[in-house]
Amino acid sequence: MRKITTLFFVITILAILVLPVSAAEQLEGTIKIDGSSTVYPVTQAMAEEFSYVNPRVRVTVGVSGSGGGFAKFNVGETDLSNASREIKDSEAKIAAENGIEFTQFIVGYDGITVAVHPENDWANDMTVGELKQIWEPNSSVEKWSDLRAEWPDEEIDLYGPGADSGTFDYFTEAINGKSGASRSDFTASEDDNVLVRGVSGNKYALGYFGYAYYEENSEKLKAVAVNGVLPNPETIAAKEYKPLARPLFVYAKNSAVERPEVEAFLNFYFKNAAEIVPQTGYAPLPSYDEVLAKVEKLAK
Repeated sequence: MRKITTLFFVITILAILVLPVSAAEQLEGTIKIDGSSTVYPVTQAMAEEFSYVNPRVRVTVGVSGSGGGFAKFNVGETDLSNASREIKDSEAKIAAENGIEFTQFIVGYDGITVAVHPENDWANDMTVGELKQIWEPNSSVEKWSDLRAEWPDEEIDLYGPGADSGTFDYFTEAINGKSGASRSDFTASEDDNVLVRGVSGNKYALGYFGYAYYEENSEKLKAVAVNGVLPNPETIAAKEYKPLARPLFVYAKNSAVERPEVEAFLNFYFKNAAEIVPQTGYAPLPSYDEVLAKVEKLAK
């Protein structure tokens, strides 16, 4: 996703130069993370910056969707889980059965973006009702003209996240009224870049994914306003972009935070979130003080 600013990079390098060698050498280990493709850009950026300061700590960040991430997290395969939705009761039950206690951290805010091809000059603003017409189970909408008679009599080529994606869960609940309720005849992928390529390659396509992926590819995509409001960091943070603005999460296994390298990573994450979260295309929290206090409490 968006590259970290030169200033932040310089600050990081200076921090390395003034850090006692023994401190960097003593902190070592492996931190395993998986989950949401939406949260991935933030966590991957954090992992890269953290590795400059702590070269002996290996941080791996996988992308298997929020559901796929929880499936690994709840059986103890990972230390942290990226998620673009809250953990489900059924998932939390599996974690409890495996003796895994966890804590939820809010990373920032996203606005699920409905995107079309830049040459699409008709679908500038759509209602929640029209999105429901398109995406509801057994939808009869096949062509753009099925929504509005003046729109092209051309088939809509649809792209969206797969069923393991938290974005899929959130979008279907917000638009269709029930998590997981969706038409099935669309190109689905847990990789948002696949969705971006699909929408950007077809004038009559429409898809949805996290705002960061739209912003990173804004020269080859067009965002559609929903009920008159376009997604951007300001409308997302103010929760004006309804109903598709949502929080993003990292879940931590409590016992993992007791390890020095995991505690250090989470502290690094939330001390730098106010700067890095906007650089990856999302809206930061007004303050991360409470989040950092939760990390400190867990580590103790």
